[in-house]
Amino acid sequence: MEHNDWRTIRATPLFSSLSQDVTESIVAGQGVRTYEKGALLFQQDSPSDAFFVILDGWVKLFRITPNGTEAIVGVLRRGESFGEAAIFMDRQYPVAAEVVTTSRLLKVDGDSFRRRIRVEPDLALAILASLSQHLKFLVGHIEQIKVLDASQRVADFLVELSGQTQGSAVIVLPYEKALIAKRLGMTPESLSRALAKLRPFGISVHQENVTVADVAALRNHVAMGRSHAANS
Repeated sequence: MEHNDWRTIRATPLFSSLSQDVTESIVAGQGVRTYEKGALLFQQDSPSDAFFVILDGWVKLFRITPNGTEAIVGVLRRGESFGEAAIFMDRQYPVAAEVVTTSRLLKVDGDSFRRRIRVEPDLALAILASLSQHLKFLVGHIEQIKVLDASQRVADFLVELSGQTQGSAVIVLPYEKALIAKRLGMTPESLSRALAKLRPFGISVHQENVTVADVAALRNHVAMGRSHAANS
């Protein structure tokens, strides 16, 4: 395991409240592996035997609806965990997980983690903290889809990727535009139109690179959408 991996693990909501000794005892002996793009980590409704922490890369969580449509639940990045709720509920994964870029993941065995909870009560609180973070993410995702128009959703996505509140930024899109469109609840054609509508805000696109002249202007564009929804 690389030195930066420990910092990433310790920063996740699941492990951030635990002591270093407890974290190391949980992680010790667990596997870190590199997965190539397209690798299916687990299928929807399959038995849950582990959870994962993303050390590098991106992972898509999705469900297949009865009519065969893929519904994106989330696209997770470095420092996020997934699958932990399933090892305590009905022990089935409610979603499928697929690697969308070459990724390094920590895989934690579910049985050993459940045994640790019996002797480390703080782990139960850590699980609650992690689940609360997942719930917050899902609420934010639903709000984004329901409240913001297409250009505001794209602007919100770009602001989040930039990690900035103001100034200019050059953003490398982390995964395919088709998946970005699905993640934002639109078609690829709608994504292209939304990016075009953002040109007055200083947006220019060249292949996978998006230049943002004024991040604050994008943030204001998103805020106006949320304010309009709140007042309507």
